[in-house]
Amino acid sequence: MYLAIQAVRQDGQFSIKTLCEIAEIPRPSYYKWLNRKPSVRELENQKLTKAMISLHEKVGGIYGYRRLKLHLCKETKQKINHKRIQRLMQLQGIQSVIRRRKRKKYAASTPQHVAENLLNREFTATKPNEKWVTDVTEFKYGHGQKAYLSAILDLHDNTVVSHVFGHSNNNSLVFQTVKRAMKAASKSKPMLHSDRGFQYTSLRFKKLFGKKITHSMSRVGRCIDNSPIESFWGTLKCEKYYLHTYQNFEGLERDIEAYIHFYNNERLQAKLNGLSPMEFRTKAV
Repeated sequence: MYLAIQAVRQDGQFSIKTLCEIAEIPRPSYYKWLNRKPSVRELENQKLTKAMISLHEKVGGIYGYRRLKLHLCKETKQKINHKRIQRLMQLQGIQSVIRRRKRKKYAASTPQHVAENLLNREFTATKPNEKWVTDVTEFKYGHGQKAYLSAILDLHDNTVVSHVFGHSNNNSLVFQTVKRAMKAASKSKPMLHSDRGFQYTSLRFKKLFGKKITHSMSRVGRCIDNSPIESFWGTLKCEKYYLHTYQNFEGLERDIEAYIHFYNNERLQAKLNGLSPMEFRTKAV
């Protein structure tokens, strides 16, 4: 109520006396509030709010109160309750962007070879390059044109260790992704888990990578067997792709590359002790 009186008073159309009478507030109470000094808690909230709004604008509103809390704790080097951040967000009228869900369509294929589900939903790893998950996802731009992203995610730290963006969902897209990952981890022989897409079940894939990786595959129609990479696709699309309309391949590719860099190096995760994937990975190495 006091803030409302102060805001209306600045217009100069009404006197303090009139506004206090309308609000049924004694004038001395208003002046006491006006001249009071903010508490330490209020000053802290002012600083937090300023930092929160700055971060909210920087990331385009994609963070909710939990992730804002992680970043603010790291920035201020203080313990902050997530409920406090949630309350400050409500006072400022800000919230994370609304997530849109897309159903994934599966294309039937005849596998040339099939691997067992060795991963068996054990989505944790004790060290980098022990367990990888991979998949391909589709994007649209222009007038119904399509682009595809192939990526490999390390289950130890959620780092995107390799990715390739292209015009076609073909063997080359997937093989390049695996080759890049293997080059970066030349001394490792990871388990690579995939779905039963035609690229992964081809004899050529087995010939190229059969001795370099331990291949694991999801069961038929069980996307939950590969849920970490599915979760990453959802995050990428909700926090970047769905927020924009792309007219050309180059603009889409630029944003995808920028987001993956952001995800690996700046996006903090609670399950990684409040670190980004690359920070967590670097500490492990």
